[in-house]
Amino acid sequence: MTDYAGIRLLVMDIDGVMTDGRVTYTSDGQELKSFNVKDGLGIQRAQASGIETAIITGRTSPMVERRALELGISLLMQGIEDKLTALSNLVDKMNLSLDQVAYIGDDLPDLMAIESVKLGACPADAATEVKSKANWVATRVGGDGCVRELCDLLVSHKSS
Repeated sequence: MTDYAGIRLLVMDIDGVMTDGRVTYTSDGQELKSFNVKDGLGIQRAQASGIETAIITGRTSPMVERRALELGISLLMQGIEDKLTALSNLVDKMNLSLDQVAYIGDDLPDLMAIESVKLGACPADAATEVKSKANWVATRVGGDGCVRELCDLLVSHKSS
């Protein structure tokens, strides 16, 4: 079993990871997103264990900004096409190395970031290419507790 005690930063995608990947619009054009509260508690537990948290997402949404604020995630990057470059810049800014990072994503825009970090993770329903490159695949799907699973893993390594 790999030791993840040295992970200092958890980076998460949103759509398909913290949500089920669906984009729902109301009749007046408003966008809706649903987040799993179990994921939120997992994130807070990871933060309490000393792990910084960040979001890098390809879309831009006020709901994501609100959820990040609720969870105390100040490292929020939205509208990012090149996630690996954004991740590398973040890690440099924080004086960390990619060996101190866990990244969870579900689709092709996340693939290079997943391959570059110590713990590249994905939900159970991630794209086939992503699952084949990730070194940890959740048993839960996106929006249904996969982030909690990953946070619990990271916290267990901090306390062991």
